Amino acid sequence: MTELSPLSAASSLTSVGTPTLWAVTIVGVLVLLVLDFLVTRRPHEVSMREAVGWSAFYIALPLAFGGWVWARYGSQQGVEYLTGYLVEKSLSVDNLFVFMLLLAAFAVPSVLAQRVLLYGIAGALVLRGVFIALGAAALQTLDFAFLIFALILLATAAKLLRDALSGHQQEVDINKMRSVRLLRKIMPVVDEYHGTKMTVRQGAKRALTPFALVVVAVLATDIVFAVDSVPAVYGITEDPYLVFATNAFALLGLRALYFVLHAALSRLVHLSYGLAIILAFIGLKLGLHWAHGIWDSVPEIPTPASLGVIIGVLVVVTLTSLRATRGQQPDRREVVSERH
Repeated sequence: MTELSPLSAASSLTSVGTPTLWAVTIVGVLVLLVLDFLVTRRPHEVSMREAVGWSAFYIALPLAFGGWVWARYGSQQGVEYLTGYLVEKSLSVDNLFVFMLLLAAFAVPSVLAQRVLLYGIAGALVLRGVFIALGAAALQTLDFAFLIFALILLATAAKLLRDALSGHQQEVDINKMRSVRLLRKIMPVVDEYHGTKMTVRQGAKRALTPFALVVVAVLATDIVFAVDSVPAVYGITEDPYLVFATNAFALLGLRALYFVLHAALSRLVHLSYGLAIILAFIGLKLGLHWAHGIWDSVPEIPTPASLGVIIGVLVVVTLTSLRATRGQQPDRREVVSERH
């Protein structure tokens, strides 16, 4: 993190993001989104080759950008960016579990899955932008903003750990979802999918399709994801531009990553434990940073140490998960039900 204390952060935030850099980055993100919409304009079932190719592209691009940040602005900003990107990518993998639940609950045809995911990603980018702006405003105006972020992350970590220890399995009941119930009150809903159409004519009236319902449901979950992901990356860097860049790059690769990891995600049975540890660690880091601005004797956790902890936790939970599920051959249609 930068050397600003929580008290000095209330007056200013340092950022590498010039107006030109912000404009170029936003235009670049929009171009990539348009490209994804063009690729998915004709619904089709995604092959593993196609998914791997796009995933490789969306991993190489942010890593190359991180190299440019390191070379242009120095090692501190480079490490902050790479650490933030790793945190966001880890959280996005957990988000994929929820996407699986929604796609399964709404019985989304495989040929339409990537278009649903793309709408969710576009919505998530907009919401993250709003939350990032609110976070930056909080850091500039509230002396205790870091403490608030720390409490949010610690509460999220506690919930993840509690669910993991209790063996709680996430479930989706379409009829209980508020967004779905609200839409059904506003407009009638047909039972069949009509490609990527949101509405169809039913007699003299327009009616919503299941595709519209699942898109709205995915967008609603994006709000929940933003609540913990934005404070988490602010725990790594106070630079709003780097926060936005890490979120954007992590989200843009989700569509392809979903199809690459679809069959393997059910084997990551310990991922929730790892994410709980990471969020709690970042919450502790934020809390110490806030306290250091009041009491100089309170130590801080350097970002390189944070990077080492995050990588170590992810490696450990991946290895223990693979060992715990050794010999299992999960069916692609059942991956959701096996998550612990």
